[in-house]
This record gives sequence, C-alpha cells and structure tokens, in this order.
Amino acid sequence: MRAALDPEGEETVSDSVLVTGAAGFIGFHVARRLLEDGRSVVGLDNLNEYYDPALKEARLEQLGEHAGFEFVKLDVRNRDLMRTLFEKRRFASIVHLAAQAGVRHSIDHPHEYVDTNLVGFLNVLEGARQQELDHLVFASSSSVYGANQAQPFDVGQGAGHPLSLYAATKRSSELMAHAYANLYGIPVTGLRYFTVYGPWGRPDMALWRFTEAILEGRPIDVHNRGDMQRTFTYVDDAVEATVRVLDEPASANPTWDGSDPDPSTSSAPFRLLNVGAGESVRLIRFIELIEEATGRHAQKRLLPMQRGDVRAATADLAALEALTGFTPSVDLAEGIRRFVDWYREHRQARAA
Repeated sequence: MRAALDPEGEETVSDSVLVTGAAGFIGFHVARRLLEDGRSVVGLDNLNEYYDPALKEARLEQLGEHAGFEFVKLDVRNRDLMRTLFEKRRFASIVHLAAQAGVRHSIDHPHEYVDTNLVGFLNVLEGARQQELDHLVFASSSSVYGANQAQPFDVGQGAGHPLSLYAATKRSSELMAHAYANLYGIPVTGLRYFTVYGPWGRPDMALWRFTEAILEGRPIDVHNRGDMQRTFTYVDDAVEATVRVLDEPASANPTWDGSDPDPSTSSAPFRLLNVGAGESVRLIRFIELIEEATGRHAQKRLLPMQRGDVRAATADLAALEALTGFTPSVDLAEGIRRFVDWYREHRQARAA
C-alpha cells in the first residue's frame, strides 16, 4: 500500500516497525520477514537512482502483497518531513537501513554520504528520541574496521582508522547513536554487516556484477589479483540475525568500566554486533564458485588494489551468538547458487 505523508493528518499510535530503506536490498528482506512473522511494517524509502529504481519498485510490489505493509516515500535527509513523520506516527521500534552504500562511490561523491549517512541518521535519531521506542537497530558496516590487521574482527577492537569516507560515515553513525543512547536512554544496537549477498541484491555489488559479466561473456575486474579475503553473508542469515537482535533491546552493561572501556557496549543502553557468516574466503575462490554456479568460465582482468578497500575482513560472531543463539546456516556455495538461479529468472522476466 502506498501512502503520502500528510502533515495535517491525525497522530497515529501503532505497534508498527519502521523500516527505513525498505526498497533497498537488506531493507526489503527485513521488511518481508517481519511481515511474514505477522508484524505491521511502515516502509520508508526515497527510491533514488543510485541503481535502477525499477528493481526497488519490484521489491515494493512484493511487500505490498502483505496487508500489514504501508509504504511512505520519503527521504531521510528531509528534516522537516522526517520531523512531521515522527510527530504524526508512533512506532514500536525502528530498523534503520537507509544509507548511501558503496565504498568506491564515496570516493567521487563524498557529499552524498555525509548527507544521507550522517544528516539522514541524525533525523532518525531526533525522531526516535521523541518516542518511547522498544529498540532502534541500525546498519553499520564491517568497513569500519579499516586498517585493523587482527583477524577475525571483534566488536571489542577499536575502529578508529577507516580507509574510506563510506566507512568513516558508518563509524560516525555508531558514535552518534551512542551519544543519543546516553543522552535520552534510547535502546540502540548497531549491526556491522559483513558483505551481504543473495537474491534481490544490489547491481553494484561484486556477485551481481561478476555473474552478469560471466553470463554475457565479458571480462571481470579482479582487484589485488584476487588476493583479498571476505566474510560473505547470505541475506537470509543477515535477516535472521537482525530480527533476533530487534527482539533483544540493548541495555546498559553493568560491568562497563570507563577506565578500560569496551567499545561494543556502554553504561548507556547501547551495543555493537558483527553480523556475518561462519567462514571467509579469498576473492579468487568466490569467483570459482560463481563459475561453478553459472557453468561458465570467467575472463579475468587482474588489477591493482583499489583505494579504500580492505585486504581482509573476517567476522567474529561470538557476541551475536551469545546474545541471540544465532549461527549462520547457508554456506557460500549454496548461497551463490541461489543467487545465480534468481538472477537468471530475474533477467528472463526483465527481457519478456
């Protein structure tokens, strides 16, 4: 169901979950899961043109099949309309997934990242402090670990050396969230997602780009000669972790010690968690699995390391598992097969 924000409308109190970025990749999957669980969802998105809006519209069509879904077309950067939204609506909780994504895009378009990831998040935080939320869960990124070398990445490590502006905005959003948790008692959890992939994914991400090029017989660009290591997280696993965390509001850590501060918890109701898979692989192996799933050989252009890239990113999930009991269930080979099957169907439907 589509809805325009009516500044003159009556105030509405509900037990809905507000999902920002609901037409985006992870936002769509989270919203769909919540709806399938019987929850009411208000989905917010601006349907921008960072990639084909038709893909976002197709996701919304699927969400619109659920009676409990309401869509509000709204840009989180719009301070006045965001304020009106929170004045007129009351939400049980918020899953904030709206963001300007992409490490490489941030090199040439830095203002988009500050405007969306910082100003937009500030508008969400300002709205959240006016409400009695059960929980605010927001998307951070594994990219915040930046120049850290210790593997696997643990949320107890520092994250003070980001290698891209995208990573810097995500780390900044964590600090902003902590400040609001401390000042206003908002239960806030930041999720550091590790390379989420799967059906309905983003066309700018490696799996989509590589699959498309391989099926079309075009070469793929392989940076650092494929000598990079990543934790790839199947979207269903990322969603399962997100929903479990949503139902476990952050609370103050009674043992938190300011003289030896744990960066992942606080004396405020704040926490940080990694969301990833139980394995990490080299980029070359990732490409081999795409070749197996497509039945095609990849033509590779071996290129130097790109600015802003991290050489290795492996997730330590101990804190997430201790809180929720979550363990990932979809291995990389199976996840890639599922994506390739979906992509072929999507491409065929688009060509029809």
